[in-house]
Amino acid sequence: MNTTSQPKARFYNRVGENDFLGLTVWRGKTDPEAEVIVVQIRRRNGDNWETVGRLAVYRTPDGVYSKLPERESSGSK
Repeated sequence: MNTTSQPKARFYNRVGENDFLGLTVWRGKTDPEAEVIVVQIRRRNGDNWETVGRLAVYRTPDGVYSKLPERESSGSK
């Protein structure tokens, strides 16, 4: 069994010279019918990627949306 979760959808678009705007949709951890929608701007900084801005939203199975709290920076990916 694969322990690494895979996104339901992922899209990226280049913004300017060094930035990328990304949208990723994940299954909910406790409810697989729910979704977590993440929009972020990432920037290449040397050999690393840094998140410049991020917005995460939780969607319940019945279509109720709520903004998730900010998270601590986890470094490069």
